[in-house]
Amino acid sequence: MFEGPSYPNALDESVFEEWLAKGRMSKTPFAYLLVIWDELDRTYIPVYIEERSELKNFARYGQAPDHQLLVAAYDLYSETRVV
Repeated sequence: MFEGPSYPNALDESVFEEWLAKGRMSKTPFAYLLVIWDELDRTYIPVYIEERSELKNFARYGQAPDHQLLVAAYDLYSETRVV
């Protein structure tokens, strides 16, 4: 996943599937999985949020100087990409 010049690195699809499963099994009622690129560690990390309105707290990849940038956001249950 996330292969090509628009993304900083590829993400193994099995890792992504694990992140989805982890979010669904959480006791916290998460609704979204955010895929974040960490510039310092040069890796993707998962972030889970409950409300779509929380997306505004994350800068899009390539649009902010912060070291953790939003690459994509997915609904945990439909697996639909929302950002």
